[in-house]
Amino acid sequence: MTSFSVKFSATSLPNSNRFSKLHATPPQTVAVPSSGAAEIAAERLEPRVEQKDGYWVLKEKFRQGINPAEKAKIEKEPMKLFTENGIEDLAKISLEEMEKSKLTKEDIDIRLKWLGLFHRRKHHYGRFMMRLKLPNGVTTSAQTRYLASVIRKYGKDGCGDVTTRQNWQVRGVVLTDVPEILKGLDEVGLTSLQSGMDNVRNPVGNPLAGIDPHEIVDTRPYTNLLSQYVTANFRGNVDVTNLPRKWNVCVIGSHDLYEHPHINDLAYIPATKDGRFGFNLLVGGFFSPKRCAEAIPLDAWVPADDVVPVCKAILEAYRDLGTRGNRQKTRMMWLIDELGVEGIRAEVVKRMPQQKLERESAEDLVQKQWERREYLGVHPQKQEGYSFVGLHIPVGRVQADDMDELARLADEYGSGELRLTVEQNIIIPNIENSKINALLNEPLLKKRFSPDPPILMRNLVACTGNQFCGQAIIETKARSMKITEEVQRLVSVTQPVRMHWTGCPNTCGQVQVADIGFMGCLTRKEGKTVEGADVFLGGRIGSDSHLGEVYKKSVPCEDLVPIIVDLLVNNFGALPREREETEE
Repeated sequence: MTSFSVKFSATSLPNSNRFSKLHATPPQTVAVPSSGAAEIAAERLEPRVEQKDGYWVLKEKFRQGINPAEKAKIEKEPMKLFTENGIEDLAKISLEEMEKSKLTKEDIDIRLKWLGLFHRRKHHYGRFMMRLKLPNGVTTSAQTRYLASVIRKYGKDGCGDVTTRQNWQVRGVVLTDVPEILKGLDEVGLTSLQSGMDNVRNPVGNPLAGIDPHEIVDTRPYTNLLSQYVTANFRGNVDVTNLPRKWNVCVIGSHDLYEHPHINDLAYIPATKDGRFGFNLLVGGFFSPKRCAEAIPLDAWVPADDVVPVCKAILEAYRDLGTRGNRQKTRMMWLIDELGVEGIRAEVVKRMPQQKLERESAEDLVQKQWERREYLGVHPQKQEGYSFVGLHIPVGRVQADDMDELARLADEYGSGELRLTVEQNIIIPNIENSKINALLNEPLLKKRFSPDPPILMRNLVACTGNQFCGQAIIETKARSMKITEEVQRLVSVTQPVRMHWTGCPNTCGQVQVADIGFMGCLTRKEGKTVEGADVFLGGRIGSDSHLGEVYKKSVPCEDLVPIIVDLLVNNFGALPREREETEE
């Protein structure tokens, strides 16, 4: 399958006997772009990139009308900051000197994103956010302590966030510290390489992988393989670092679809075929300011051994053929639109090792009628005598002391492991049942990270917001908490309601998959410009996934509480507190 060595714990690879009796209904027909591959002109299928000096670059003939990011990549190869240790030299230059040169200014604002470093020019000049690679959201106590030590030295500027891609982001980093931080990451088995800009993002998997009594397959081996392929075992894989845009991947391991397959560029859906275990493929899901699209079937099935080869083939087709003009039209779905499903499939086939790709299997293993399970709180594992505990991390924000305490709890009560989720929460696995009560009485769980938070808080998600992010239009994290607390005082809710906040149309907070979503904007009230939000309604996750739509535009943030109350009462069965008390 691959030459990469992989390190992960307790794998549980499936076999044909285990799944021989599981057959789901055939996949439903999905409206897809025109499939015609026959009318594609031969010149359109000419790869737009070529190898030069070991890196992939855009050919001269395709450089007309390209966007500024592509120009920056042509002017200087971003990966050289890592592969040729350019970061060491860059870190020695003062920011004032860097600003004098277009090349070095682009280094800190654009190219450093290939190392997972994002300059917070607008709100925290000279400070960087560092995004890691954390396949399947699995991390160790040692890694968590190291990250705590990184952010602690930055005082109030330093903090950590659990992201909506099952990942860590740490804030407050200064450039002079980066070479040393990168060495420290490597020593604890972490990397930030290729986690930003036109690269493959963190591979997402089942947060309960290997411990879930109802899992279909342990996703950890596959997400690890994908991550190690993408980064070439932390050395940098330059074959996939010059994509037209970012690219998301996930591997489904549960009926609950915790991994949100329909919003990924590539999603592996477990399925058997002729007694063999493998995956059906969905492609093209994405969010952007101008367009959001759900992933669609590629009409392809691969055996488990071909998880990496098919990922490689799809990435190379996208790298070779994707357009590089308007950044709002360069995600992979735009290429699928242009070539059609059969057209893009044919290009993938060309790049497979044997130039073969089987058609989709009807034996989808994901049960369609499945009620999504709650993972917060205490739950039994498949390992007898052990449980996992899901902790609510309010909007994903942690401080250095929090991370140290989480690491201590993982060591003292579990196996030294933590699991991050796409809802910005954390799971401690592998806890002996005899230790559960003592864990639940720990001060961190009593005061900060409850396993049983209020019902509206437990599914609350918020992006970074304009506290740190220069693209965010509004503040999100503190505001989402405050508004939710106000709403809780006004209504009683008996069913889970997922509310997501995002500070701008880039929708890092994924408002389109929420029951109720809030996308930051500026609006007018009483003649003044104020922070506001477009309100989304109706997003669904799971087998009947559906993207929400705009319910009301440009609502001043200070006017959101009554609108949310009305939505909860009219759409989610909530009761006003006064009425609830009267009925009692």
